[in-house]
Amino acid sequence: MLLPAIGLVVLAGCGLALLAISTANVGLVAELVGIVAALVPVGSVVAALLWIDRWEPEPARLLWLAFGWGASVAAITALLINNTAEAVGDALLGHGHGDTISAVVSAPLFEEAAKGAFVLGIMLWLRNEFDGVIDGVVYAGFVAAGFAFTENIYYFGRAFAEYGFGDPTTPGVITAFILRGVLAPFCHPLFTAMIGIGIGLAVRTPSRWVRVLAPVGGYLAAVLLHAMWNAAATLGTAETFLNVYFLVMVPVFIAGLLFVGWHRRREQRIVAHALPGMVERGWVDPADTRRLATLAARRAWRAKVARRDGRPAARALGGYQAAVTELAFLWHSIRLGLAGADAAERETQLVAALLTARANRESPPRSR
Repeated sequence: MLLPAIGLVVLAGCGLALLAISTANVGLVAELVGIVAALVPVGSVVAALLWIDRWEPEPARLLWLAFGWGASVAAITALLINNTAEAVGDALLGHGHGDTISAVVSAPLFEEAAKGAFVLGIMLWLRNEFDGVIDGVVYAGFVAAGFAFTENIYYFGRAFAEYGFGDPTTPGVITAFILRGVLAPFCHPLFTAMIGIGIGLAVRTPSRWVRVLAPVGGYLAAVLLHAMWNAAATLGTAETFLNVYFLVMVPVFIAGLLFVGWHRRREQRIVAHALPGMVERGWVDPADTRRLATLAARRAWRAKVARRDGRPAARALGGYQAAVTELAFLWHSIRLGLAGADAAERETQLVAALLTARANRESPPRSR
């Protein structure tokens, strides 16, 4: 009980420190404008990540923790290291060079390390909550969304403090919002998703080499994309920036969406393959298999139950659906030899959870 409390205190302390620093730099009104403007892009990113994570939704407390880590711990770590790198760069190379060193070298290396540390920690200490690439992308995306939220508050607030809302000739908060909130809200999640993909591949392979090389490769890919983006914004012209955006970032983003879509279809096949075994053991009603085999059928089933029996009944059905998915994923891990020594114990626990969820689905509390 003590360790979680300490963790929450650390997160809160880092968040309050960042808020105080940002407010001192730009002023209270600009800070409030920055917060409001930053809420819009982060909302769209979080919604997209939740959409990706529909087969086996991650625990809400861990997603909130991931977001908090990115918004506070990772952000303040990056601030301290980047400011130090900027000061050292100015001292060694002359005034003005430190900002370039910080943006192109320090920020990609240390920001991605700070964000990726959370994903790695989930994999090492909460292994049962980490099933593969989709989980890696979701956890990495939430960390990066939190980081981008804090960063955007400062950038939007600073733009407002210096130029107000702006006009066609001045880079005010509207211009900053278009650049960071409309054109590139996915950048930080895209960078850190490379780490999530690497760690996700590592947990789904029996190869020791892949377990090491995939996370390292993911980190290096995140650093490279981040450095390229910052270099285009810091050193290049407007044409250079647009070339990097349209010729590198957008194609990588599209490729990432296709890769995630392929993994979502793979998860569907895993569940469909496991359903006959669950029916044979009497854990799943044969009539439920068609309604459990696809996300669209599951969603329609929950909507029908919600209309007929109320939201509590729909939530109970959602618990049943999630329990089926978790057991299917465990069986898949067992077949691959990746489930670990506690596989039998976890299977017993998941079967008990499945039967409990089924009982709750069959006799749920009704809305009043």
